[in-house]
Amino acid sequence: MISNTAQPAPGPGIPAADAAPPERPPSSLRRWTELPPGARVSLATLAGIAAAAAFAPWLAPHTPFDPATLDLADALLPPAWMDGGRSTYLLGTDEQGRDLLSVLMYGSRISLVVAAASVLVSMLIGVLVGMVAGYFGGWLDGLLMRVVDVQLTLPSILLALFLDGVARAALPKAVYEELALVTLTLAIGLSQWPRFARLARSRTLVQRGAEYVAAARIVGVTPLRIMASHILPNASAPILVLLTVDFGIAVLNEASLSFLGVGAPPTSPSLGTLVRTGTDILFSGQWWPFAMPALVLVLLVLSVNTLGDALRDVLNPRLLRRV
Repeated sequence: MISNTAQPAPGPGIPAADAAPPERPPSSLRRWTELPPGARVSLATLAGIAAAAAFAPWLAPHTPFDPATLDLADALLPPAWMDGGRSTYLLGTDEQGRDLLSVLMYGSRISLVVAAASVLVSMLIGVLVGMVAGYFGGWLDGLLMRVVDVQLTLPSILLALFLDGVARAALPKAVYEELALVTLTLAIGLSQWPRFARLARSRTLVQRGAEYVAAARIVGVTPLRIMASHILPNASAPILVLLTVDFGIAVLNEASLSFLGVGAPPTSPSLGTLVRTGTDILFSGQWWPFAMPALVLVLLVLSVNTLGDALRDVLNPRLLRRV
């Protein structure tokens, strides 16, 4: 005889036999493949600019910084599509007869290298200061955070101008010109570290009271090893997002300083230097020496900012919305 007695409902700790397994959050690799079209376009744009800058000696049609290859008769030639295809210069030439496409490749390389190096400098200083302040606390935390607050009141461009002026006055002219890019990198890096310090301090305050940190203290692990091996890996995700955002800011700061004439030297022009020289002849009708580097600069910063938003979504495990 078959009993038709109803089976008891599964208890809280006993899952139903036909219950669907809980949906796992998508992995980081899957979330990268599900990026919106705008983020994919930004990634492709940034990769294209970086590749053109990295392989400029092999990809550039001309060598723009070799005077032997320049011809003043080719100065201010329009782009090829404006010249009915008679011109051999795809983006035209500048007032010195240099191929703008080649100049942009080399200029992008300088801008990217200076921005990347300056962001690494600011991240190393800021993360170290923020983690030390958050871990030890007390008077040291108060002192370091007051220094951060004071520097945050100063615009980064003005601080970078001040540091560049100090280097220009302290170093001989020949040495300053030789170390111009290094000085520019340090000036930008030393003006952007407070944001990393505040973020690293807040993450350290959260992780300092965790059980694994207390256990490491009990067994005698040194504070430096605790911060490097335990706290820093758990605070790396927001730091990477801020690193991406600050990279775009560093590109703009480098372009602004070069536009003001205190950045990259004329012999190694960056995107900001090219924009500045293009403005001198903008109102004479030759718009391409200004428009082309300005367009590359806009595309570069826009791509970095868009990828920063996408990186935040990928590295945030609690963000469950579909991208």
